[in-house]
Amino acid sequence: MQGKNRRDIVPGTEVCVVLKKDQRTGKLTRGFVKDVLTRSAGHPHGIKVRLTDGQVGRVKKIPSAIPVTGCFASCNE
Repeated sequence: MQGKNRRDIVPGTEVCVVLKKDQRTGKLTRGFVKDVLTRSAGHPHGIKVRLTDGQVGRVKKIPSAIPVTGCFASCNE
């Protein structure tokens, strides 16, 4: 599932985000949502969130919605 709809993301949701510093490379960072920062219902580049560790980025994937073939799903799969 992609993170373009605000209704799919609530505090505590595990997400993969792209941080501002990683936008050129597209490197994803995995974490848990602390705050949802985007106020609109949707955003074409992903909903902006603050992770529990304080980092801010736009949601690109929601790993819990990704079918897991092994024990862990990676953000970069």
